[in-house]
Amino acid sequence: MSHHNKTLVKKIGIYFSYAVITLFFLFPLLWIISMSFKTSQELFAIPPTLIPETFAIENYRYVLETTGVVNYLKNSAIIVFFTVIFTLLVSVPAAYALSRFKFKLKVPILITVLMTQMISAVVISIPLYRLFSNWNLLNNYIVLIIVYVSVVLPLATWFLKGYFDTIPAVLDEAATIDGANRWQFITKILFPTSMPGIVSVTILVAVQSWSQFVIPFILLDDESLYPVSVGVMNLQSTQQAVTTHYLAAGSVISVIPVIILFVVFQRLIVGALTSGAVKG
Repeated sequence: MSHHNKTLVKKIGIYFSYAVITLFFLFPLLWIISMSFKTSQELFAIPPTLIPETFAIENYRYVLETTGVVNYLKNSAIIVFFTVIFTLLVSVPAAYALSRFKFKLKVPILITVLMTQMISAVVISIPLYRLFSNWNLLNNYIVLIIVYVSVVLPLATWFLKGYFDTIPAVLDEAATIDGANRWQFITKILFPTSMPGIVSVTILVAVQSWSQFVIPFILLDDESLYPVSVGVMNLQSTQQAVTTHYLAAGSVISVIPVIILFVVFQRLIVGALTSGAVKG
């Protein structure tokens, strides 16, 4: 076999592997979308079909008009917005300090940050419930947002610290020579230069907070305060009625804001990378 044919076969194998992996991860989403457009009779059709016979748009109309999914979306948006803001307020200065400053406890702090990222939310949810229950702080958005920030903060700090390490230290020295103080350097030089990293962290924090289930499920028992990740559970089937298609429609609705957020921020990432924040 010639070198050209070997290269062609190799490329075909690689792209075939990409297609299989992509299909593996996309199939559950495609199946949920399919179920969201099916009638209750089609849900139990044998053999099952991926493409519905009739696209039941009324499933989405029912979910939007007769359930609390719109309120759940609003609650999730509020929680995610403040989680992202407070996470960035803490993680950006912390990551900058860990990247630029030298002090005795730097390595232990970095190890601690990495270790705390490995702690699952399931592990801390029950102790947090008992603690906040004793303090009468259940059904409290402020407490919930603090917990969210604590969960995502190690990831954000570690990610930004690694990104700040790639920014040349000569920028700090040049800013100091020009008379800029530390705060002016962070706001006028570091922010524009590190915008791709900050935007990437924003995406990670927003998606992780939006999809958080265990913590709000444990710390909230007022249905009007549920985020969408917990609220869609109310659409699951009961003994009186089959509502799996409504649950699927609610799940699709809950994913749409995340997809839109990702697409919008992806454009910002590309714009920041091509704008040439650092020249020369």
